[in-house]
Amino acid sequence: MSQKISRRDFLKLATAGGATAAVLTGCGPASRYVTREPYVKMPEYTYNGLSTYYATTCRECAAGCGLIVRTMQGRAIKAEGNPANPVNLGKTCARGQATLQGLYNPDRVEAPVKQARQQALAAEAMNWDDATQLVADALNNTNPAEIAFLMGTASDHLFDLVTDLTNAIGAPAPVRFGALSMFESRATLSKAAEKSLGQAGLPYFDLGNADLVISFGANFLETWLSPVAYTRGFAKMRRGNSKKRGYMVHFESQMSQTAAKADEWIPLLPGTEGLVALALGRLVAEATGGSVARVFSTVDVREVSIQSGIPLEQLEHVASLIAEAQAPLAIPGGQALGQTNGLANAEAILALNALADNFGKPGGALLSPLAPNEDTYHRPANAREMKDFIAKLNSGSVKVLFVHGVNPIFELPKALGFADALAAVPTVISFATFPDETALASDYIFPDHHGLEAWGYQRSATGTMQSALSGAQPVVSPMYDTRSTADVLIEAARLAGGKLAEALPFTDEVAFIQSKIASLIGRTDGSFVAPEINSFTSYFQQHGGWWKTAAESAVLSAAGALNKNLNVNAAVFAGEGEFFFVPFVSPTLGEAGANKPWLQELPDPMTTVMWNTWVAINPETAHELNLENDDVVKVISEAGEVEAAVYLYPAIHPGVIAMPFGQGHTAYGRFAMARLLESRLVGLVPRAGEVGDPFPRGANPADVLGAYFNEAGDLAFAGMKVKIEKTGEKQYLSRLESRIGVYGEGLPQEGH
Repeated sequence: MSQKISRRDFLKLATAGGATAAVLTGCGPASRYVTREPYVKMPEYTYNGLSTYYATTCRECAAGCGLIVRTMQGRAIKAEGNPANPVNLGKTCARGQATLQGLYNPDRVEAPVKQARQQALAAEAMNWDDATQLVADALNNTNPAEIAFLMGTASDHLFDLVTDLTNAIGAPAPVRFGALSMFESRATLSKAAEKSLGQAGLPYFDLGNADLVISFGANFLETWLSPVAYTRGFAKMRRGNSKKRGYMVHFESQMSQTAAKADEWIPLLPGTEGLVALALGRLVAEATGGSVARVFSTVDVREVSIQSGIPLEQLEHVASLIAEAQAPLAIPGGQALGQTNGLANAEAILALNALADNFGKPGGALLSPLAPNEDTYHRPANAREMKDFIAKLNSGSVKVLFVHGVNPIFELPKALGFADALAAVPTVISFATFPDETALASDYIFPDHHGLEAWGYQRSATGTMQSALSGAQPVVSPMYDTRSTADVLIEAARLAGGKLAEALPFTDEVAFIQSKIASLIGRTDGSFVAPEINSFTSYFQQHGGWWKTAAESAVLSAAGALNKNLNVNAAVFAGEGEFFFVPFVSPTLGEAGANKPWLQELPDPMTTVMWNTWVAINPETAHELNLENDDVVKVISEAGEVEAAVYLYPAIHPGVIAMPFGQGHTAYGRFAMARLLESRLVGLVPRAGEVGDPFPRGANPADVLGAYFNEAGDLAFAGMKVKIEKTGEKQYLSRLESRIGVYGEGLPQEGH
């Protein structure tokens, strides 16, 4: 891909593109031809004592936030938000700040390897020529119908490249999946938008221009969809109007970080969110003296009060808030949608927006615009589609499987059987950057660059009403003998020849990216204008992408959402346990942050627990079960069981227990794993285990989830009932909070 070039020739290339300043800071297309030297041999274009800044895209989730990374003497030393990117406007979350710890992670896969599955110590080193030839042979010598690609949630340039490749050779389209999209219930949200708003796509909820927000389990300040963008909107709602502070009501069975920021948190039984929304709609219509729309006409408000556990007076109070608000906004979150009746719940909640007549208007429910180079909305696969994909693997009809950007052995419930299905595939090739569970179950690991070492672009599916395409570029030279997966596939296609070579006729990854952004050349409605591809690419990297300067808002009608019969049937819960089980994505770790010690050390915002997993139980419930803080319990469902320590959490419904998702890795490097025995006996922050340590740090709540789905095919992850068994063991959770201040432990008792 790269060729050596002198400094003099480099300067000639720089002036040729018309964007000299951009190129000289590493932002232009010519910079890909420069041989970047390691720290001990400083390249000529790096100056001692001076920082160089690169605009790129955060790859820690699929939101597509822009980053500005400060580098000095060839090393990335600080990541901040790109103030020009409309998704995050200069802000980042904790995971964006910690992306540097992924770059410098000591357990990265450093070179291509061949391995006996699950035996990392038996890995055999390979060179890239042999690795690329192996990919070429796998593509060329396999029936296209028997080739499969499984990728992460992000809709990026690699997804486009693989799509072009599979279309050209007649192979199945690549499948995209991620734990975040599963817990967000993206398929349900987009299907509900299609049925209510009249168009397919991912909705965007304009918090910034609302004066009242009614959230149904939408944890938008944590991990939901585009948390940085929604946090910014929430801040504007609170203090953007000098005459009125925005008000928020949050319905959820446990108090999340988002619920804690609300003015009112109202606990309810899982699965009743849609009924509550319909009851509120009827009460609002009656309070304002208007006719009751058909969608709300059949609901029995008193019966909803009984089923949900919310007092009638409280429902009437919230309805009065909606009736008096100038710009009310209702948001259907992942927990409300992750039920067997999730699609009906989403439609009922969106109907509240229709009642407020805010579809397509500021402060309302809008349809996110497509990225500038996207024709239709491509959502990730839902859980039912993943079940079908697993069945295909099990049938033996897939001979070669390529995996990139996703760790399904960890992220999917064990009940779906992905690990067993993987064993039925003769050849599995992983492009993982880190040694995660799925990578270690593969035959080969051909490691991709870290996101801060890579070129690319990523579509912003939601988070802004400006059509945006975030750009990525290397901010440092690759630390190890890794290679861009796009370059591997391009070179493999060239070696294979025929239709494969015709499908990817590019010299390298950057040439492919240029072909996909060439349609934006000369457009005057975006963040910059350039007349030809070299200068456009220079500005694209310098700005960190290309986005339209004006917001887009489709014309949407509320009539369809109001004038229909909507039956929100009671949610069906699997299992015979006595507790509703609610897993939620860790607001600090997300789906893939467990290998970063900064995130492990960051206290959970509600419990302050670090480095581990807990079971949140209401203190009254715990007292009835004779449980105390740090008692280890088994959480048992019909699908499996996990062990974790008890955390007495008063802000949770007495009939509900909750666990964070993000821990419980059996691979993924030393920071994601720990010696279980030591952590229980010592009672301190567990010492990081060595690579290959068989004991996970914490537990994975996905292990107790079953294969149950809602009407849109999303996993009914909040639709399981479990029982609890005390093990008699203790595991002292490491937490920042004062045990004396919270629980009064250690204080002298009266009479002593």
